[in-house]
Amino acid sequence: MHTQAILAWYQRHQRDLPWRKTNDPYKIWISEIMLQQTQVETVKPYYARFFKKFPTVSALAKAPLDTVLKAWEGLSYYSRARHLHKAAQIIVKQHRSKIPRSKAELLKLPGIGRYTAGAILSIAFGQDEAAVDGNLQRVLSRLFSIESDLKEQSTQEALWLIATQLLPHGQAGLFNQALMDLGSSICIPGRPRCLICPLTKMCEARKQGRQTVLPVKTRKKEWPHYEVAVGVIYHRDKILIAQRPNQGLLAGLWEFPGGKREAGEPLKTCVRREIQEELGINVKVEKLLGVIKQGYSHFKVTLHAFRCHFISGEPVARGCQDWKWVKLNELNKYAFPAATHKIIATLEAPRAKNAGQQK
Repeated sequence: MHTQAILAWYQRHQRDLPWRKTNDPYKIWISEIMLQQTQVETVKPYYARFFKKFPTVSALAKAPLDTVLKAWEGLSYYSRARHLHKAAQIIVKQHRSKIPRSKAELLKLPGIGRYTAGAILSIAFGQDEAAVDGNLQRVLSRLFSIESDLKEQSTQEALWLIATQLLPHGQAGLFNQALMDLGSSICIPGRPRCLICPLTKMCEARKQGRQTVLPVKTRKKEWPHYEVAVGVIYHRDKILIAQRPNQGLLAGLWEFPGGKREAGEPLKTCVRREIQEELGINVKVEKLLGVIKQGYSHFKVTLHAFRCHFISGEPVARGCQDWKWVKLNELNKYAFPAATHKIIATLEAPRAKNAGQQK
């Protein structure tokens, strides 16, 4: 492959992205973690706000985890934020607040895998390291007409070997970013824009007319679906919120208590049972506030939210990490999953309507 052709194309057509204007390893690291499974346009405002709040790795390490999760709110995949926080603490303690320049040391940090390490080393430190993300997998699979399934370990190893062999000495960072941009704008999924691709003449898939069928991917499995019921529990002028355990899905985030519906169980019975199991209190389940559908990485949820009234008992954190009684206008201080935000919007709607009428 003519590496200079792709580098020349990149010089003319590279995307104007804030993390492309720095070689600060801390900023490169944060940007790469944010960009995992998240669209570029979504990341941009978070990237700017994150560094206002945590300008250095030391500031990130010192911050309470709740503060980091709140800053991450809306980016989803919250394990990334937890890993960032833990990794920052390790960097401060073990590396004198400096991002490691060694692949072996980077790979020891929570949340940093082969791709992220390669991106940091090549972009921030100028090292000749490959960084094979989903875009590069697609580009290389078509360029070299690789017929094997991308999910096979042998295919992954072959792609990493090819990417490493193609690296132009001293320009690995630019080369990796060039192929990323090519994959995001030209060599796109489905029908690539071959007529304007700088590599079209050397693309084996294009020569064979197979550019629309490569790369080969195993068909995704059907996601399981769960019914979940939660209660918005009122007591006087406050609402009860619970904090999820520090391990597992949505760890450390706050939510309205509840859980999975058992087979054949009435939804209101589910709410009462789950709240009793999770917090040890009794509630009266009242009207349905809303039904929300939410997809996660490996399953789907239909969430039924009910207004509840506190009856008796003293809350105890049995199935959660912590609990609090808070006022409606205090909810914005806590980090919630996206589905819970939709419930909160329903709760706030009457207040917003009244405020509008008073104007």
